[in-house]
Order: sequence, then C-alpha cells, then structure tokens
Amino acid sequence: MDYLPLCFDVKKKSCLLVGGGKIAYRKAVLLNKAGALINVVAPQIDANLANLADQSGGKLTQREYRPEDLDGHIFIIGATDIDTVNQQVAADANQRGLLLNIVDSPDLCNVIFPALIDRTPLLISVSSSGSAPVLARSIRSQIESSVPANIGELGDFIADRRTDVRTALDNNESKVREFWEQLLDSEISERVLAGRISEAEVLFDEYLTNTLENDSSSMKGEVYLVGAGPGDPDLLTFKALRLMQRADVVLYDRLVAPAIVDMTRRDAERVYVGKARSNHALPQGEINQLLIDFAKAGNKVVRLKGGDPFVFGRGGEEIEQLSEHGIPFQIVPGISAANGCACYSGIPLTHRDHAQSVRFLTGHLKDGTMDLPWQELLPESQTVVIYMGLVSLDIICTELIAHGKSAQTPVALIERGTTPEQQTHIGTLDTISQIVSDREVRAPTLIIIGSVVSLHDRLQWLDHS
Repeated sequence: MDYLPLCFDVKKKSCLLVGGGKIAYRKAVLLNKAGALINVVAPQIDANLANLADQSGGKLTQREYRPEDLDGHIFIIGATDIDTVNQQVAADANQRGLLLNIVDSPDLCNVIFPALIDRTPLLISVSSSGSAPVLARSIRSQIESSVPANIGELGDFIADRRTDVRTALDNNESKVREFWEQLLDSEISERVLAGRISEAEVLFDEYLTNTLENDSSSMKGEVYLVGAGPGDPDLLTFKALRLMQRADVVLYDRLVAPAIVDMTRRDAERVYVGKARSNHALPQGEINQLLIDFAKAGNKVVRLKGGDPFVFGRGGEEIEQLSEHGIPFQIVPGISAANGCACYSGIPLTHRDHAQSVRFLTGHLKDGTMDLPWQELLPESQTVVIYMGLVSLDIICTELIAHGKSAQTPVALIERGTTPEQQTHIGTLDTISQIVSDREVRAPTLIIIGSVVSLHDRLQWLDHS
C-alpha cells in the first residue's frame, strides 16, 4: 500500500493554494465543499477562485510565493504551472512538516487527491496512488453507477438515530450492528431512498420496538415490479439493479433474458412464471397470489418483467392485487421493447419527415381473428408498433392493405431485439410475410410499420441481419 487512506476534517481550518489559475480553482472547489478557509497566493488570481476564497473567509495575496506564506496553514496545495515554484513549495512545506499536495507531481506529495464519489455523509474515494488518475476516475464512474444518487439521505437518516439505537440496545455492540445490518436490508432503507421519509420513520419506530421485544422478524415484505428491458442487460436502470440485488424471491417471465436473471442475488429464490402462446407456466391469477404470499411471509420480492411493466406487461393488474391486500410496492420503469428494438435497428419511431405519432398495439389472435381499429392505423404520418405479432403477421398485413394502406408501406420485424442474436427483417406489407416464412424467425418479435422503417439502412448501428 503506497498511501494510507484517511479523511481529514478541514472545516474552518486554514489551507493555502499556491497558484491562481484553473488548476488551483478545481482544488479550491473541493476545499470549499469541505468547509475549509481558502487562502491563495499568486501574481494573478482567477476571478472565480477569488470569489470562492472570499466566500470561505480566506485571504488573497496577489504576488509571488514566499516561504513565509506557509505559516499558519495546515494543508498546502501547489497548483502552479512552474516547476521551480512547485518544487520550492514542496521543499518548504516538507521542512515544516505540513500536509502537502503538488498537483500532477505525486513524487513531491505526501497527500494526494483521490477520485471522489460524494454522497455526503457517505464519501467514497478511489486512488491509483497518483500514478494513473484516469484509471481511478474510470473505476470511480463504475462504482458511482451502482450507488444510489440519494444514498446520502439514508446516511443522514441513520446518523440521526444512532444514539437512540445505542441507548435502546444498552450499547451492546453485537445487537447494534445486527440492528443496522437488518435495517439496511429492509424496506425502511428503500423508503428513505425513494424519498418517502415519513413512511420510513413509522416503520423504523415499529422495527425498533419489535427488536426490543425480540421480534425483529416481523418486518413486512414488499414487492418491486421491475422492468427488465428488452434483453440487453446494459439497459437496466440503476434502481432496477439495486432492487434485484436486495430480493429474497425473484419471479421472472419468459421475456427476461437469462443474463438479467443471473444479476439477481445469488441466494435468492427464483421462480419462473413465464407465459408463451398457448402455454402458460402459471395463469396470471396464480402469479398475483404468489406475489401476495411471498410478501406476506416477509420477503422482498422482485417481479421481473420484460420491457416495461406498464406497456403490455399486465403490471397494472398485479399492483391492483397488491394494493387490495395492503402490500407495499415499488414500480421501476424499464426500456420498452418498442424503444429498445427501434433504437438498436436504426428505426426512429418518430421523425419530422416521416411520422409525427406512434401507435402501440398487441397482435394477439382470438379464435384465429384480430379485432384492431384498422381504419385508425392508415395515416402515413403515423408509426404503428405491434407487440407479439409474429403469428398474426399475415393477417395484420392483409387487413391493413384491405382497409386501404399501401402495399408498399415499409415493415420491419425485429426478433430478439437488443440481444447479440438480434435480426431485423425488412420488407413491405406486401412482402414481409413471405420474407419471414422463408427464414427461421423466433420470438420475441416486434413489428414496426411505417415510413420510418426506410431509415433503417442509414441509421442502424447494431444489427445482425
């Protein structure tokens, strides 16, 4: 370990920046966030830096650096673009035993600035020991993507209650640690992260009371209705991934990619509830009941649904049942199949020169027929998107032509969209059925009808057709 990572309290403490340009300003921003008194010495001082120093209560000295400028400060930052000045600052600071950072010169420093994730009071730092700052920033970005933006609110929530919990549990370290570990894995923390603080406060009081009565297991369950997107795991939202990692039980359907299911907690119970045409693993009523039963047993339940739960995903039906039984739930939107497949195929759903509206429909057959508002689907300035229409493709094309839509209207049928197996089949209302019948096309599929399909060849960026 090249450096010992520490956090310093510089509130109202005097820090000195030697240098008055943009480099010094960037360091001053960090000092200001930490509440330091910012002092600057330089022949020329940037106006923004001067304002920041003045607001902090610090002092500006507009002249060349002198060794005596270091007196009275606890932390020195050399931020000039003159090597000889930086070296002199380093020598003088080391002679006085001061904390020292010389920007972009780790060999002169006894303190370095890490890449930071600031979710006050939570602070996460990543350092390459000054040798590869770009790598440190890259790693920081990867970590930052998995840290909720409002995790600081959870930190404040815990901080406000630490003393009360310690007192209530008689300062028993083991019990206190267990209390907080269980809370972080409970719906209380989820309420805080969702901004529902008043609900979290009520649950917290119940939880503490139950803990004192040796009945902490009475925490209520919760259901997270999560949109898993159209297939590519990279299209999951941060919130979806976080809740998937918290789940005790995962109910997933056929349209959720295996790679996404594998991103749930490894020890979670996984229940397949997929539905294919004429082959339902579980009827919808039984799925609803499973959600209720698992939640009432105190589990955190993730219901993974392909695409978006509220776009032909029957999410509304499921939360209606949860609401009737008083079970708390959260809904996490997902990228819908229409959005994902269209983008990955280079087919914009709207375009000023082609379409000013979009119509979403399902292509389910009932008794071998379809009852769609065909006349409403004819305008050329409208894009028509049909989910689950592979089996009914021939009927869709025939009916649209019969009702007056041009047989030369461009059509795209996208199979397994956004995955490495994506295939985009392009034709017209008159030809697409034959094109698809000549190929081995597999669900899930999405059909896009309209002039925008003609942009596919120019705008595609990921396609395997």
